[in-house]
Amino acid sequence: MNLNSIKLPDFIVSEWYKDALVIPPPADASPTACKFLGSNRRHITVLVHAPGAPFLPDDQLAFLTRILEACRMTLADVAIVNNAAIPVTIAEVRQQLQPMTTLLFGLEPSAIRLPINFPMFKPLDYDGCTYLSAPGFDQLVPDSEESKLMKSKLWVCLKTIFAV
Repeated sequence: MNLNSIKLPDFIVSEWYKDALVIPPPADASPTACKFLGSNRRHITVLVHAPGAPFLPDDQLAFLTRILEACRMTLADVAIVNNAAIPVTIAEVRQQLQPMTTLLFGLEPSAIRLPINFPMFKPLDYDGCTYLSAPGFDQLVPDSEESKLMKSKLWVCLKTIFAV
């Protein structure tokens, strides 16, 4: 492989050369505010992809609430951001919510312009934050053998991340 043939994604190039390549927004323009559900007391961001819902459909929110309770938390401890309702970037999330842990449900890291890629159910520490990618709640909520396996993998990861 020749170094001259390597192609980098646009968002990485623009991040590396933001002062030289990216035209800054006008002074009166403010960055998009992340709309979130919760109080973000523990700086845990839950990024979801739930088209047609402000944050999450009721059954998925109930499922997430049970997960949080199992981890000895409540909705007040997290910030739920629906990337399908208003797309955000990791830079916007980090600036506004300052997460120490970010859980991605149904989102690829590249969807939020995270400059790293990692497999599902593999917690990763990067740039002062712990990331975990998992299937969307639409795949976790149904009562099937496949969803039970995914839930058990998710639970193993959450026990490690939150020391429960």
